[in-house]
Amino acid sequence: MTRFIAACVQVNSRDVMSDNLARAATYARDAHAAGARLIAFPENVSMMSFGGENVRAAAFPEDEHPGLVFFCDLAEELNSTLIVGSLHVKVPGEDRVANRCFVIGPDGKVITSYDKIHMFDVDLANGESYRESKTFRPGDTARLASTEFGKVGVSICYDVRFPHLFRDYAKAGAQILSIPAAFTRTTGQAHWHTLLKARAIENGCFVIAAAQCGEHPGDRQTFGHSLIIDPWGQVLADGGTDPGFITAEIDLTRVDEIRRMVPSLGNDREYKPC
Repeated sequence: MTRFIAACVQVNSRDVMSDNLARAATYARDAHAAGARLIAFPENVSMMSFGGENVRAAAFPEDEHPGLVFFCDLAEELNSTLIVGSLHVKVPGEDRVANRCFVIGPDGKVITSYDKIHMFDVDLANGESYRESKTFRPGDTARLASTEFGKVGVSICYDVRFPHLFRDYAKAGAQILSIPAAFTRTTGQAHWHTLLKARAIENGCFVIAAAQCGEHPGDRQTFGHSLIIDPWGQVLADGGTDPGFITAEIDLTRVDEIRRMVPSLGNDREYKPC
C-alpha cells in the first residue's frame, strides 16, 4: 500500500496505567475515524512514573503485560497497524527493565519488538539530570518491521541522536522511521524538530514521531510536538503541546522520488577513520 493515512497519538501519561491506556485508546479511535490505519503512540505510553523503583514495580513480563494485551486487542478492533512507543517489560534474571516498542499488525499479533538501545544519561545546564541506565537495560539489536505500509525502522527517543542507526535502517530498506519519544521540554525546544527533520532528509524517509506532552510525576516536563515529516524534511503535521492526535497522508512514492533527486544513500562511501 503506497498511499495511506498515518496518525500520532499525543498523550500526557502519568502513574495510573488504566487511565493512560484509556486516554490513548480514545485518541486512537478518533484517529481511526479520521481515516488513519497506521497509528503511533509515544514512549512510555502506559506509564510515566517517577523513580526507578516505581518503574520496576509497574513492569510486567512480556507475555503477561496488560498494556500489550490492551494494544493487541485495540489493533484488532481498529483493523489497524499500531506502533506502541514503549512499555516497561521485566527481563528474566535482570533487575533493570526493558523499554520496549511493539509493532502490532491489524490481526492483533506482534510483528516485531525493539528495546531502546541508547540510554538517556545526561546532566543538563538547568540542573535536570537523568540516568536511564540505572532503571533500563539497553537493547542491542535494531529491528525493521515489515508491515502492509512498507518497512519501518524502529527506535525510541534518545536513539534519534545516533544517526548511524537510521542510516542502517535506510540501507536495509526502511521507508518510514518511527521515533516515539518523551523528550524533555528543555531538549525538545532546542533540538526536537531539527533532529527529526535531519533523520528524514539524510535518509530519504518519512518520520513518524509520537510524543509525550505536559507535566508528569516527579516534576518532569515533556515537549509534545508529535511530528509527521516527509523525506524532503517538510513537516506534514505537528501536534503542538496538548494531548490529542495528528494525521497526515503518506505517499511512499515520495521516498523513491526524493532518493532519485538526492541519491545520498547511493553516494555513501567507505572511508578510513581519523
